[in-house]
Amino acid sequence: MKKQLTIGLFGFGCVGTGLYEVLNKTTLLQASIKHIVIKDLSKKRIIDQSYFSADAKRILDDEEINVVVELINDYEAAYEIVTKALKAGKHVVSANKKLIAYYLDELVSLAKENKVSFLYEASVGGSIPIIRNLEEYYNNDSLSNIHGIVNGTTNYILTKTSEGQSFDTALKTAQELGFAELDPTSDVDGFDAKYKLVLLLKHAFGFTAKQDQVWNYGIRQLKDWDATYAREKGLKIKLLAFGTRINNQIIGFVAPHLVPDNHFAFNVENEFNAVVVEALFSDKQLFLGKGAGSHPTASAVLSDISALQFDYAYEYKKSATEESLNFETDFAVKVYVSATSQEKLDQIAFLETHETYTGQSHSYKIGVIAYDQIVKQNWNNASDYFLAVIPDNVQLTKKSDLKAKNNTYLIEELS
Repeated sequence: MKKQLTIGLFGFGCVGTGLYEVLNKTTLLQASIKHIVIKDLSKKRIIDQSYFSADAKRILDDEEINVVVELINDYEAAYEIVTKALKAGKHVVSANKKLIAYYLDELVSLAKENKVSFLYEASVGGSIPIIRNLEEYYNNDSLSNIHGIVNGTTNYILTKTSEGQSFDTALKTAQELGFAELDPTSDVDGFDAKYKLVLLLKHAFGFTAKQDQVWNYGIRQLKDWDATYAREKGLKIKLLAFGTRINNQIIGFVAPHLVPDNHFAFNVENEFNAVVVEALFSDKQLFLGKGAGSHPTASAVLSDISALQFDYAYEYKKSATEESLNFETDFAVKVYVSATSQEKLDQIAFLETHETYTGQSHSYKIGVIAYDQIVKQNWNNASDYFLAVIPDNVQLTKKSDLKAKNNTYLIEELS
């Protein structure tokens, strides 16, 4: 049976405002917002000031409020809110991917202990219902791959650079449109996508990856000559979160990819997100939708709230059955690497070289690099370099034919 939901909302920014608007337009949900906690009480809002306070206890100590919706940016403050809410026996809906990536298992255990639900569909992919589908639709199907565009900010920037804009110009436009923060580090360095990948790995494979295990490299160091190279070759640069399972090995990382026109990500532009799931029985399926914006993200929050009417909770069945999975780091990837000089390019240790170019402004090389060598360098701060993964068919094979030790592997990625 449906039950009445009384909501306490933390945060009233872009998504919080959107939630209020969509909640008041739906007729299928027995839910209402009783109180909203914010930091800045002086800011004018679209609803009456009586809804607002800066006192978290107004929500956490209110026995009438049975759902806490957490939509703030500060993941440490969010941790305190969410843990207190769960301990108080309140259901929690969150969009804070960093909070969940850092404390996932702890928060899941806390929810179970207090017999409440902890839902977070809006934390990955904006309007795309990927987590619920991984939990329910793919519950009885063996998944082998999950990857995609999960950050609308970087996809918007890369759309504009593919059209000829510089990275700096595209970033500035994204900030003006509200797609990017004044400090864009989390987006352009791939941290946001990494946190989302941690959640995808959990729900796809039942594997809890520590966020510091997952390598993330963004698009900050993209140069005009890299974008030009992609255009001339009929390729596009896309920031992809990549996860695959081969036997009991899990591989996951975030990096720019040079994708051809037959790749699913090629025509996914602007703030749209896209996630591809590959399974044993259902084969490949594409989820496409807006990954940013007030109403698209709020729609995912609303979906979680609606599910609480029927006491829905994630069951994490894959986590209960998959106990022997390991996070694999002993493999290699095919990449494009450009550098501001041939001398700097020569400092990168390639296992194989397939193509080279030396010019006055820059040089580049295409070939295979061992993953353990890639992660040794802080690429996000290496201003003289840009790296992009070159996708191919997925396979995990011995790397002995690459003149390397026999117990390492080669992974070539899904096209």
